[in-house]
Amino acid sequence: MRQFFSTDIFLVASPRLYRFFVVLFLIVLLSIQLATAQYYTNKRHENKNNPNYDQRKKLTYGFLIGLHTTAYQIKYSDAFVTPAFDSVYSVDPEWKQGFVLGFIVNYKVAEFLDLRITPQVAFYEHQLAYRYLRTTGQPTNEQVIETTMVELPILAKYQSIRRGNFRMYMIGGVKPGIEASGKKELDAITSRLSVREFNLALEGGVGFDFYYPLFKFSPEIRFSRGINNLLKDPNNPFGQPLSRINTNTITVYLVFQ
Repeated sequence: MRQFFSTDIFLVASPRLYRFFVVLFLIVLLSIQLATAQYYTNKRHENKNNPNYDQRKKLTYGFLIGLHTTAYQIKYSDAFVTPAFDSVYSVDPEWKQGFVLGFIVNYKVAEFLDLRITPQVAFYEHQLAYRYLRTTGQPTNEQVIETTMVELPILAKYQSIRRGNFRMYMIGGVKPGIEASGKKELDAITSRLSVREFNLALEGGVGFDFYYPLFKFSPEIRFSRGINNLLKDPNNPFGQPLSRINTNTITVYLVFQ
């Protein structure tokens, strides 16, 4: 039976995705252990690293590295249910991994509120598997879209009271991004899916601040949801079954300030 509804990408898993979540679980577990160790160390010694770190300067800088897993979320077009697409059984997004490098500009707005801008370069790979009926002789055609994005997340960071050398925080905002790699030649090829160069996403997540004598280290996890339609050419053979393409991304960041 054909699929007539939007694909739920969270049901389309892969071994790479499972490995990503294993790594994510280990990072979260390590963060909890670090927080616990910091708490008991502070209880014993009652000292703080960089006690005036958050009050000393309004404007601070840093850098980040990140590992992400990402996939498209699609919506089928009305044409998908017509006889012209009888041979196409489904279009399935698959999770792919990549990484991020960037800088941080952090401005302290209030005691528990910061405004953060993080210009960054992100390397993405998206894949859609077009599955056909066996009678066509071509069971699957995989469209792989590799992009290098220049992104400028604008985020608000709301943080808890500092306890010793540790605090928790929530972070969220918008993430505009534009593709840096040129692909005009590829867009001219009708045998490839064509997507837009600009993406806008909403982002939210949580993190932990660990204060050390010379710097602050913050492991952080964010979920990003694209809000604009990336489908560029609906008349393309691979675009005709679709009416909408959005991005879903989970990223683990390691932040140093």
